[in-house]
Amino acid sequence: MKISKRIEQSNKEGKIWWSFEYFPPRTAQGLQNLLDRIKRMTALGPDFIDITWNAGGRTSDLTAHMVKTCQGSVGIETCMHLTCTNMPKEKVDIALQEAKEAGCCNVLALRGDPPQGKDEWEAVEGGFVHGIDLVKHIRNKYGDYFDIAVAGFPQFQLLPPAERDLEMKYLKEKIDAGVNFIFTQMFYDVDVFIDWVNAVRAAGIAIPIVPGIAPIQTWNGFLKATSLANTKIPQFFLDALEPYKNDDEKVREIGTKLVAEMCRKILAAGLGIHGFHFYTMNLEKGTKMLMEELNLTPRVETIKPLPWRQSLTPNRRQENIRPIFWANRTESYLSRTENWDEFPNGRFGDSRSPAYGELDGYGIWLKQTKEEALKLWGEPKTFAEVASLFSRFCLGGLNALPWSNQAASSETSAIALQLAKMNELGFLTINSQPAVNGARSDDPQFGWGPSNGYVYQKAYLEFFVGPRLLELLLAHIERDSNMTYYVINKQGDLRTNTHSDGPNAVTWGVFPGKEIVQPTVVEALSFMAWKVGHIWLVGQRYEAETPSRKLMMEIFESSYLVNVVHNDFKDSQAIFEPFFKAGAEHAAQHTNGSAAPQAIPN
Repeated sequence: MKISKRIEQSNKEGKIWWSFEYFPPRTAQGLQNLLDRIKRMTALGPDFIDITWNAGGRTSDLTAHMVKTCQGSVGIETCMHLTCTNMPKEKVDIALQEAKEAGCCNVLALRGDPPQGKDEWEAVEGGFVHGIDLVKHIRNKYGDYFDIAVAGFPQFQLLPPAERDLEMKYLKEKIDAGVNFIFTQMFYDVDVFIDWVNAVRAAGIAIPIVPGIAPIQTWNGFLKATSLANTKIPQFFLDALEPYKNDDEKVREIGTKLVAEMCRKILAAGLGIHGFHFYTMNLEKGTKMLMEELNLTPRVETIKPLPWRQSLTPNRRQENIRPIFWANRTESYLSRTENWDEFPNGRFGDSRSPAYGELDGYGIWLKQTKEEALKLWGEPKTFAEVASLFSRFCLGGLNALPWSNQAASSETSAIALQLAKMNELGFLTINSQPAVNGARSDDPQFGWGPSNGYVYQKAYLEFFVGPRLLELLLAHIERDSNMTYYVINKQGDLRTNTHSDGPNAVTWGVFPGKEIVQPTVVEALSFMAWKVGHIWLVGQRYEAETPSRKLMMEIFESSYLVNVVHNDFKDSQAIFEPFFKAGAEHAAQHTNGSAAPQAIPN
């Protein structure tokens, strides 16, 4: 959605909104860490983010990559900065086309800073001279596809009258060329900002103004940033902060209160401004502290409109249903299905289509390096040790497994003990959801979607298991008409007790003024694409001929991948009963009577 529309919608609903800015880091490791941080910070509920182009245009390719990633796998509306610096028209057009292909429909058009190593700005051959030239080019080439923003400088209010009026004239010309909203440079003098906004309105500019708010992180960082931008600092800011300039924590604590009070004055000033754009400087804590001070609580419908994060690329924007199998590996799902047909009727893909791809294993890669894998999972030599790792993950004692790049979700805690017991009995669980019967959509553990709604889930389990234990389990499942299952081996042979070719909705929500939403399903053909091969990849993390490598390969050779749904969502414990019964029978058949087998439970 365009940012101007988001702002308009929030204002109509009387809601305060907020957004975050990030810049491309200089190293590959820094990039990965930043993307992880952006994903975490989506939980703070920003309506959108923006990615800078950087001084001199040196990181243009990285900016485009980050925009594509944030729109696609992170699933958050992203605004791309675009400058004239070192950018001939052809390069500008490539950047805009890539942004459009990624589903990005918001651009901040800037002239930009001087190229690296130069004091004066100069146009590149075949490029644009002024920011307004870039605005006009985007409008002429793309019509109204993009929301275009420009920068606003409250500090100009302190210029001599003739210069101030000239800068306002330039701003008005940009707006008239087709600009939709204004991002302001950071400021700390709220009175200067309020005077500037009033002057902007008096000049006949009515589009939204987005105040740029910079959390104060450290004393030296604060002085450096304000010096570079020539930002006026109120004396009472300096008086409050300078006595603690050698204590970063105290500076951040006091600075948070000062900036929060500035934000409150903006909201109370009657300017029609109801939101803030936080300059994070790629840091998390300062922004989070400021939001807590302002009591800005993320709305469930913003951070979790569906149980999973939607991708905002053009061919996925309308996707509102996904198979549950990829619940813990979003990047794998997106990369493996990006060439499938577009999503008819909002579904995750038409399995009858000739473009419906065969997936090669659980994904393309393991996130962990060999060293990280050894540190996380050690070198298990028995099946019981492997089962213990799975059990620890379910109980929160391990923050990753090969099938889940992050720690167990909050809803897992509702069934953590049952999952841990399943693993001890020989069922290696890799995905699950508890039964939910009408939780409110704002429930902190199970909620998602618009306010004043109710959400439902069928209990779901997905796991690896050996053949003998599997047969014991299926004998019990077959006695319960509410249970359906799919079983697949490494050859792709499928076994099931369901007689329907259609999807089984396992998550749905009921919301005011909407049809029932069914965002997560179990369906046969997509499950067949979800094979057992990932255990083999785990095995590659261990040296050849080692006990751990041999163990993983034995598990891979003998395991079945199984998913089970209990269709009575009112009975939260019924799905576990067949597992506990089969596990007890299997343990009784072992001579040592142990419930935790030392070898693979065949």
